[in-house]
Amino acid sequence: MRAPSNDLPILLEHVSFAAGGVMILDDVSLTFPVGAPTVLIGPNGAGKTTLLRLLMGLIRPSRGRLTWGGREGVTPTRCAIVFQRPAMLRRSAAGNILYALAAAGVQRPQRAARCAELLEMVGLVDLAGRPARKLSGGEQQRLALARALAKNPAVLFLDEPTASLDPAATKVLEDVVRAVAARGIKVVMSTHDLGEARRLAGEIVLLHRGRVIETAPVTSFFTSPRTNEARKFIAGELLV
Repeated sequence: MRAPSNDLPILLEHVSFAAGGVMILDDVSLTFPVGAPTVLIGPNGAGKTTLLRLLMGLIRPSRGRLTWGGREGVTPTRCAIVFQRPAMLRRSAAGNILYALAAAGVQRPQRAARCAELLEMVGLVDLAGRPARKLSGGEQQRLALARALAKNPAVLFLDEPTASLDPAATKVLEDVVRAVAARGIKVVMSTHDLGEARRLAGEIVLLHRGRVIETAPVTSFFTSPRTNEARKFIAGELLV
């Protein structure tokens, strides 16, 4: 288990974000503490990806306060993000990880062992020499996870990591996410899959139209939702 990151907790206080005159996040207040994965759910356009980008420090709030470990106006130092469609370098699977390790400042003598460890963790040892762009969608997602972990993050953001994957590939990737969380890395991920949210989350955050509708531990969210929107979403009804 790793020591708690000085980037945690991440705290949003009345945060809004607008782009092109459109309010994408509206008066969001949330806390992301050390602990089990937090899963963001909600319909398309709810603001999940924008929230992840804000948490990562890739964009700044239009209004409100965002702090990492009590610090404001700084870029988080021990965070990594994997997007829904990660780009693969024109290298082998191992080459992608070695490049990420070099970028993260890992000394050359340590890279081979660390690369082997990451390939093992994501189940790609047998594909280490294969061109990354020739891997399947699920294999590319696992490789993207390994590259993100090369940074030795304490917080890992995942944007719809199993979107468009078949059930077998989804299960493998979920197993990797569990292994990551078991190492003490805080996972914050978005998903459309309520089954996946049930399987992986410690806490659920439901977003709709850029606003936080409900937050709750995963068990109570699904067994006794407090809001009408949450009840509808769990029942498979459309939120409009």
